[in-house]
Amino acid sequence: MSANQQPFAPVLSALATMQSNVGNAQKGQAHSFLEQFQKSSEAWTSTFAMLQATQQTSDEAKLFAATTLKGKIVFDFHQLPKESHEQLRDTLLQCLASYAKGPKPIRTQLCVCLANLAIQMLEWKDVLQMVVSTLGSNRESLPCVLEFLHVLPEEVTEGRKINLTEDELRDRTTELLEDNAPQVLRLLTQYAESSAEARNNPQLMDCITSWTREIPLNDIVNSPLMDVIMDAVRGDTSFDAAVETLCAVFKETREVDENMSIIKSLYPRLATLQPRIQACAEEEDWDTLKGVTRVFAEAGEAWVMLIVREPAQYRALVECILECCLRDRERDALSQTFNFWFELKQYITLDRYMEARLQFVDLYSKLVDIMIGHLEYPESRTNDYFDGDREAEEKFREFRHLIGDVLKDCCEVIGTTECLQKSYVLIEAWVNTYGPQANNNVPKWQKLEAPLFSMRAMGRMVPPDESIMLPRLIPLIVQIPDHHKVRFQAVMALGRYTEWTAKHPDTLQEQLNFIMACFSHADKEVIRAAALSFKFFCNDCAALLKDYMPQLQQFYESNLDTLPSSSQEEVSEGVASVLNMQPLDTLYASFKSCCEPVVKRLMAMAQAAAEKEQKLAIADRLNLVTIFIQTVAPQVEPSRPHPVVQYCQEIFPILAAICEGFVDFVPIVERVCRCWRYMVLSYRIHTAPLLPQLAEKLAAGFTASRQGCFLWATDSIVREFSDVSDHVSQDTTTAIYTFYEQQATTFLRALNDLPPEELPDVIEDFFRLSADVLLYHPDKLLLSNLMPPILSAASTSLTLLKEEPLIATLHFLRDFLAYGSDAAPSSTFDPDGQYRNRANPAPVRENVHKLVLAQGEPVTQRCMTGMMYTFPADCFPDASGVLLALFQLLPREVAAWTAKTVSMLPEGSVAPQEQERLLRNIQQRIESGEVRRVRTLLQDFTNSYRRRNVAPREGLGRLEATRFRFAG
Repeated sequence: MSANQQPFAPVLSALATMQSNVGNAQKGQAHSFLEQFQKSSEAWTSTFAMLQATQQTSDEAKLFAATTLKGKIVFDFHQLPKESHEQLRDTLLQCLASYAKGPKPIRTQLCVCLANLAIQMLEWKDVLQMVVSTLGSNRESLPCVLEFLHVLPEEVTEGRKINLTEDELRDRTTELLEDNAPQVLRLLTQYAESSAEARNNPQLMDCITSWTREIPLNDIVNSPLMDVIMDAVRGDTSFDAAVETLCAVFKETREVDENMSIIKSLYPRLATLQPRIQACAEEEDWDTLKGVTRVFAEAGEAWVMLIVREPAQYRALVECILECCLRDRERDALSQTFNFWFELKQYITLDRYMEARLQFVDLYSKLVDIMIGHLEYPESRTNDYFDGDREAEEKFREFRHLIGDVLKDCCEVIGTTECLQKSYVLIEAWVNTYGPQANNNVPKWQKLEAPLFSMRAMGRMVPPDESIMLPRLIPLIVQIPDHHKVRFQAVMALGRYTEWTAKHPDTLQEQLNFIMACFSHADKEVIRAAALSFKFFCNDCAALLKDYMPQLQQFYESNLDTLPSSSQEEVSEGVASVLNMQPLDTLYASFKSCCEPVVKRLMAMAQAAAEKEQKLAIADRLNLVTIFIQTVAPQVEPSRPHPVVQYCQEIFPILAAICEGFVDFVPIVERVCRCWRYMVLSYRIHTAPLLPQLAEKLAAGFTASRQGCFLWATDSIVREFSDVSDHVSQDTTTAIYTFYEQQATTFLRALNDLPPEELPDVIEDFFRLSADVLLYHPDKLLLSNLMPPILSAASTSLTLLKEEPLIATLHFLRDFLAYGSDAAPSSTFDPDGQYRNRANPAPVRENVHKLVLAQGEPVTQRCMTGMMYTFPADCFPDASGVLLALFQLLPREVAAWTAKTVSMLPEGSVAPQEQERLLRNIQQRIESGEVRRVRTLLQDFTNSYRRRNVAPREGLGRLEATRFRFAG
């Protein structure tokens, strides 16, 4: 029979389409077809037919069939009648035997199929004996037995995917793993002793690794297998697999007190690997050095408690890990040691392990030297130190910051002064050696840049009162030569010590001069570094700079337009920090002098902007105004006018005009709303004079644009002005609630006109706003005529696929449902100074119940179907929380709605007994008063359903634009 006549011909055709160069539409159709095929009942027979077709089917298609079969066994086992289970097992064993020689990916998938069948086929009691007797008698099929032994523990561990009860899964785990452990150890030992080829088989190592958690570790260590593992680590054939095995053994000994005898047996064996560190470095065998480094580092992490208890006994292990760091010239292995150095530091910095700290101080001191050496850029005759390999350059940058973390650990062990001294000695040595030659070029600049980076990396650890090294380092740094890499690092390093500078003002002037001079540097990276460091200086030294406001204002105005956008923000934040220290009587004038150039430039830009780039530049410039408003927020008595609010009133018409002029350009209206929002957040009650016109513009803007940022800004007003106090009148809070109703009406009209998919951000902002209104005005909102349409909108919004609006909607629903109980979720502040739960008025409770009876069924259905089909994973806790709250209010009604939802699921997608078990368990929880446990039932059911019927099955993602390499 030809391939076209085969019953699985449409599958082969779809697979061919996925691997061809046809358009996305055709590939999409093929993908959908294959997804449906994987979940269909026909796939049971078609997959075996494809696997057994010798010539008509490619290896790629057979791998797809094997992967599909695995999904069928894991997720769709309920589709098969029980009497067919034995036939499935026997067919699978025969099929596996036919793939004993490979291809290996197919053989592996078939072993995974067999393992999952063994987990679910509870009546199959002699699993290991049957597999060994069927496949182990023939030497050619031995790889199948080893592969099965390898995957079985892993698949049992992942058994929660399978639709078994907790008791069934626990009992089956005992039967398959614990009860079989002695036999597995015996089988692996016999295999290892059968031949030299067997001892060097990586599959043997894989099996031992899988069973290290199942076989008592003492049995493994005291068996001949331990010598096999160590021989493999010292060899080449199975080196990588043996490293995995040995590391797995170490991990099982982390409870050192329970494993002392095992560790005492392993430690001398580990010591025999030490000579290999130097040998790998001499042979430049960096891959092997990486594996050896991992072995020592994993041992160190597992035994760190022993190391700190008996430092003399285990010092040799720490020295080996240090030697690995020293020898790794390719810098590819030492990152595996970073966690060990951190773990060891965590212990030896405790007073109770002071003796261990003294034992290891010299090693951590050497570690600093080694790490600073690894920070050096590679040598190059050009300015491209990675020969155009941007990925390698980015990897090196990230790697240096990880080294910086190790240097911080060293600071805690040996002290910041000694660490800084090492940086100082290297910098001074370079200056003494190359300083006179550095007029026109900077020779060996890497030797200077690396200790500068180390000093920068350690900045967070250095206390502001350090008085030994920094007074020597700072004057040295501001005199270093002008190489762009070195200058960048010097500027960044100074920016890390601004807290120290604030306590040592005598060094401030020369540092600021050095940094401000860099604003005219030819290298853009140096300019960005200067802007960032300038911000830190102004933030931490604002009190020292407050009398220099005119000079800073002039510098700001002169340099602002020459900087990139991010640097403009950093410099603005720095200047704003100094502004924040100005006296209140001069603050208005100082604030205006700094902001006025920004606002004037903004007005000019707004008049000329026509292209997208010009409009984006306006949005960036608006952000500078917000930075000033956000940062300059000194405390002012509520009875006194705020000087910054006076300026805000002056520029409000300008911001409103820009917002109206660009109401169809989202970045601009978002930045304007952000600016208005921070006016309220920063100056709080002082913005009361702005409220009428602010509310007017927010309402008009939302009506015109339907952008959620107007609701976001509205929320800040609700939060700030909804508490009735001496400074907020009842009339104001009433007006604000009326303002919310106006915005809510506009939102509901928008949602009526457009599908929710076109308004995700608006939905998110509306329900966040509504949650705050519910907090501050619960009685008004819950009894208003707006609640039915708002709940209907919430139900509609639950059809979205985007996480943020879904979470906002679910949070609102949870808050709303909480008002159906006797105690309100909000609290009141009593005159005696205590927060107390506020009694929930009966009309509110009754109306919540009434609303739930009217709207609860669609909400229940949307939450259930969302958890089964569409919700992102992070929405599950809140969705199940909504369902729980519904059950707590109306348990019997919600149980009926849940049953109706489950009955609507596609036929065959859930076993009838599973459906009946869910509904029966829900009813039992309700009758026993354990409603809270319903939440777990629903989570387990929906998770299981989603895994089986919705989540993509394995195999499809590999097909597109991918060809497999099959090894025997």
